[in-house]
Amino acid sequence: MNFKGIAAAAAMSLATPAFAADEVTLQLKWVTQAQFAGYYVALDQGFYEEEGLTVNVLPGGPDIAPTQVIAGGGADVVVEWMPAALAARENGLPLVNIAQPFKSSGMMLTCWKDAGIETPADLDNRTLGVWFFGNEYPFLSWMSSLGIKTDGKMEGSVEVLKQGFNVDPLLQRQADCISTMTYNEYWQVIDAGVAPEELVTFKYQDQGVATMEDGLYVMEDKLSDPAFVDRMTRFVRASMKGWKWAEENPEDAAMIVLDYDETGAQTEAHQIRMMGEVAKLTAGSNGTLDPADYERTVATLLAGGSDPVITKAPEGAWSHAITDAALN
Repeated sequence: MNFKGIAAAAAMSLATPAFAADEVTLQLKWVTQAQFAGYYVALDQGFYEEEGLTVNVLPGGPDIAPTQVIAGGGADVVVEWMPAALAARENGLPLVNIAQPFKSSGMMLTCWKDAGIETPADLDNRTLGVWFFGNEYPFLSWMSSLGIKTDGKMEGSVEVLKQGFNVDPLLQRQADCISTMTYNEYWQVIDAGVAPEELVTFKYQDQGVATMEDGLYVMEDKLSDPAFVDRMTRFVRASMKGWKWAEENPEDAAMIVLDYDETGAQTEAHQIRMMGEVAKLTAGSNGTLDPADYERTVATLLAGGSDPVITKAPEGAWSHAITDAALN
């Protein structure tokens, strides 16, 4: 072999790794923040690399629907709330929950205490800010269980204010209560100068109408492909390792998230606080979906009043195949 041939062979050997890592594309439900710390930690700490994976994490946003991204082939796996995933399944997009890193719901109603609200019964005849796009169904189920209609502000009913993803309706006194997450919007209210003692909060988890949030979903037909199942098994194993590391090292995890935030929109204080709250929601989960949590979610969605998010109990909407292989 001449010198050029030797040089070319050497260059080829340097350019070709001993093995090619398998690629996985993950679509997040929202922008880069500590809500998704486990995945960024797994990237940063090399947990995916240890599993022979190259993982591309795609941030979400107000104009990005994970269900549409995966339907179009833009992701292998998505982070999604169960109401949206089950609705998509009933409408013909066969999503399957393969892992559930979040054990508890972070959704709650945050109210002005000076409005005279102390218990859920006091919500009657109020104006309440509610997120829509599938997020309204736990609320509707809750009101139904309280015997409160949503026909307008009157005795035995509430006025539902369609709330954007901000806290303005509360701060501007357009609503007595608004939808917040324990790890995000609630703290935006506090950061606006409101003291915690001025507020009353009602966690959906405590009201028995919580639905599962931030699960991992894939397309059902992919689960018949052994190579895909193997990739997802390694992905879930590394991701849960990332989540548990984040729980144990919340400040470090928050700093890792900031490193991946290309927008520069997030602040250190907010992300550290968010990570502390998110850790409370992932605590107690090894990634395996608890069937009782699933059944509660389905029951809540079916009880959502005259326009439920799903009309019948789903079949085949979750699988333990991946977590059983990843965690045992």
